[in-house]
Amino acid sequence: MVRNQENSVCDANCPSRQVLDLIADKWTAIIIYRLAKGTKRYSELQREIGGISQKMLTQTLRNLERDGIVSRKVYPVVPPMVEYSLTALGTTLTEPLSTLCRWAENYLPEVEAARSRYDGDR
Repeated sequence: MVRNQENSVCDANCPSRQVLDLIADKWTAIIIYRLAKGTKRYSELQREIGGISQKMLTQTLRNLERDGIVSRKVYPVVPPMVEYSLTALGTTLTEPLSTLCRWAENYLPEVEAARSRYDGDR
């Protein structure tokens, strides 16, 4: 695999920023975090991801599919059954995004305390 060493997310004109926008999105991180555990049906993802609207889940899954992160398999049954899983490319994101999700869970008390101190000084 050849990677372009000239791409830089710090360059305002670099298309890599579009990729960063996608993977830095909270819903993307959570969807990948859930799919890292295995293939899921749409309804499972919706049930497991609290607070995500149907529109946002659909939109995020479509973007991830478009970028080659998620694969979508439709079964010809009634009612339709759709499953989502990570592609090989998507699997490369599981470790960094899982680490980020765990960091958010583990350090929430410290972040909340910092916010309280900051807000109290205002």
